Amino acid sequence: MADIEILKTEVFPNTKYKLEKIEARYTGQDGQPVTVNSEVYHRPTGSTILLYDEERKKVLLTKQVRMPTVRNGNPGGDLVEACAGIIDEGERPEQAIIREVEEETGYRISEIRKIYEAYGSPGGITEIIHYFTGKYSPDLKVNEGGGVDKGEDVMLVEWSFDEARAKLNNGEIRDTKTIVLLQYALLNGII
Repeated sequence: MADIEILKTEVFPNTKYKLEKIEARYTGQDGQPVTVNSEVYHRPTGSTILLYDEERKKVLLTKQVRMPTVRNGNPGGDLVEACAGIIDEGERPEQAIIREVEEETGYRISEIRKIYEAYGSPGGITEIIHYFTGKYSPDLKVNEGGGVDKGEDVMLVEWSFDEARAKLNNGEIRDTKTIVLLQYALLNGII
């Protein structure tokens, strides 16, 4: 493990979360000093979940417009993805995902299982994502969902296990956390 010396930090103003440019130095594998310049976006830790209904053999995902995807090859902006959200201060990852599921999908779930936690884009973003699977069923629906934050316009997408596998295998799913969760579900016989 390299000892890293921060040489210079510049914080960019007027960003939702802290964005900084960092110049740092550490000793490389060859024993020589290495200087790096990085832009680091301090995005809060989040949780995501693959919701599945064993009895009906369905998965429940969300669909919403994601503006960054418009800027990189997705003209309509719609993205199908696993329910996810930022962990509020004082919340545990499990509490956050249960809250997010109810806000976004309208389902009040309680049976969840943590499977991973991982950096989503460690080259520039600080965010760690906690991955879960969880069961849902029609009797757990308590409201319409759709999101509570300003600008959220969450639609629900319910696919059969077969549809989810097909869309995963043909590349229709373009959200990394959703791909990870569906692959986990396939490898572990959930779907």
